Amino acid sequence: MLATAALAGCGGGAGPPLHGIHKIRHVVIIMQENRSFDSYFGTYPGADGIPTVHGKIAVCLPRLHGRGCVRVFHDPNLSNGEGPHAPADSAADVDHGRMDGFLRQAQIEYIACARLGPRAHAPACAGSGPGGPRAVLGYHDAREIPNYWFYAHHFVLQDHMFEPDDSWSRPSHLFMVSGWSAHCSRPGDPASCVNDNFVDLPASQASTRPSTPAKPEDYAWTDLTYLLHRHHVSWAYYVAPGTQPDCVTIAGHCSLQAQFAGTPSIWNPLPAFDTVQQDHEAGNVKTVSHLYTAARAGQLPAVSWVIPTDQISEHGPHPVDAGQAYVTGIVNTIMRGPDWSSTAIFIAWDDWGGRYDHVPPPRVDGNGYGLRVPGLLISPYARAGVVDHQTLSFDAYNKFIEDDFLSGQRLDPKTDGRPDPRPDVRESSSTLGDLAHEFDFSQRPRRPLILNPHPVRLPAPAPRKKRPFGP
Repeated sequence: MLATAALAGCGGGAGPPLHGIHKIRHVVIIMQENRSFDSYFGTYPGADGIPTVHGKIAVCLPRLHGRGCVRVFHDPNLSNGEGPHAPADSAADVDHGRMDGFLRQAQIEYIACARLGPRAHAPACAGSGPGGPRAVLGYHDAREIPNYWFYAHHFVLQDHMFEPDDSWSRPSHLFMVSGWSAHCSRPGDPASCVNDNFVDLPASQASTRPSTPAKPEDYAWTDLTYLLHRHHVSWAYYVAPGTQPDCVTIAGHCSLQAQFAGTPSIWNPLPAFDTVQQDHEAGNVKTVSHLYTAARAGQLPAVSWVIPTDQISEHGPHPVDAGQAYVTGIVNTIMRGPDWSSTAIFIAWDDWGGRYDHVPPPRVDGNGYGLRVPGLLISPYARAGVVDHQTLSFDAYNKFIEDDFLSGQRLDPKTDGRPDPRPDVRESSSTLGDLAHEFDFSQRPRRPLILNPHPVRLPAPAPRKKRPFGP
């Protein structure tokens, strides 16, 4: 299925044999945008997908004001609108576990954006984009995203990966690198940080000056790079330069905001963390071109985060095939490089983008979890063709990194040497699964499978016998 085999490089240098999780010397987290699990893998064989009756989709979501319902449907369009995805929208979408508010919230946004007229910024008003509000009920399969389905078929698909918080992109990216989202009232003072799963302009500014960019944040609490630096573990945060689609106020009238490696932004929070500046590691935030260079040279850092620009992010209304091509190019480059045999690539989407999903998210604390998003593991040690049903979130990435490189040290204010008032240690949640179970470290490293970044659309794979998953 569009794959050709290639020999893996030996990777690494001389040293004692590595065992178990420590065979992974490079963790790469590729974070895309705004897709729910059901919108990408809701019909994938063996996954916890869209409810059916006698093999047919059985979900019909109510319209606003009780005017009938609209069925979940296959959407062949590569460009799709989406719905609002602030904390209030998450609560309305979940609707006390009924999972029936997605269409209503998209219709509300559609009406609001229609009133704004030409002032509306299209990506921020994605509910009025391609397909209108109904687009939030559309799903894709191997006909639109064959490479993602191919990765699921040959590596590991995570069907209970939840956004770490019930909010939008900025707090999701903060959780990804720090296990928390907060607002700090005094620069440089972790004790002044308070829990905040919105992280936006102050309400007074948002209501009176919605088109004014937020002042640069100062993130004073502790992020994962603090521990990586203390343990001499290399890291990089790779940024595709361009623009970001979301408004800083999540309002429907804003201008596109630029995105650069050295400038803090919605998807690029690390330059605003005090720890990054104090450790003189702001230079570790680089353009994505450096990732390709490092992968080809066998010089990947131990930990990499990779974020897109809006055109290749899969954020509505940007086309899904453009994002898939970008991600495939990164995976191909790593697979062709010397570090492939010791690398784990995790792919996820930062929030649900207002799109339908049928699984109520579990509550681990006041911040989340949020709704389900797609998750994939690609690695020479990944179990082949397995669907992982463990409950996961981006906290699981931090846990895996800590177990692999930091001897299990957690971002815990009681033990990490830099106290902050975070409400809990997410990596220690009894609800959270363990990504290490997705690997078989006893197997020989699997050879890379190079995919065409621009594949011809193919039919979905035929159903196959469901394989059990477990440690």
